[in-house]
Amino acid sequence: MALPTGAVPKVERPGPLRERVYEALLELIVTRSLEPGRHLVESELAGQLGVSRQPVREALQRLDTEGWVDLRPGQGAFVHDPTEEEADQLLVVRGLLEAEAARLAAANATPRATERLRALCTAGERARESDDVDVVVAANAAFHAQVMQLAANSVLAELSAQVDRRVRWLYTPVARTRGALSWIEHRAMIDAIEAGDEQRAQQLMRAHTEHTRASYHGRATAER
Repeated sequence: MALPTGAVPKVERPGPLRERVYEALLELIVTRSLEPGRHLVESELAGQLGVSRQPVREALQRLDTEGWVDLRPGQGAFVHDPTEEEADQLLVVRGLLEAEAARLAAANATPRATERLRALCTAGERARESDDVDVVVAANAAFHAQVMQLAANSVLAELSAQVDRRVRWLYTPVARTRGALSWIEHRAMIDAIEAGDEQRAQQLMRAHTEHTRASYHGRATAER
């Protein structure tokens, strides 16, 4: 099972090796270098990552506990393939959290913060134009993280952190579908945040996350 060229992150030392292996495998799953349903063979992963099988086994067990991997008796480990219901529940929660974050961001906005949002938006638009999906997904995640940071609510940030990686995982296959419209929506949100219009920022973010949710459902329906 050869991993995609250039996709394998370095497993750095020193530091707890099992943690490094866990982070490396999780990143491969989130970016879909290891796609849903993929059979994960300990010995092959260990060889790819340049480690022994033990930290790989420990990482797979942790990933199973967290719902990223399915350990099936007698069959082995497989990357979890989220059901449409799982994805829907996650995206609904994400919409609630981010709509409130956008409202608070508008209340706390500074010129420097909105400048940073515009720079992230520009990076995402350029990546979309060059069809660099990985950079588009990263820029999208960074944009939403910046809005969350502007909200300046530690509890909201903690809750958001619990779903951020899963949102990236779900967003990757619909990044092209969302296309330019996603970044147009981002620009409108920046304008509302910059103007300090809390209600409009909240409404725009709610609509934005709903559009992503609809795109995911559309993709799932088309694949049936």
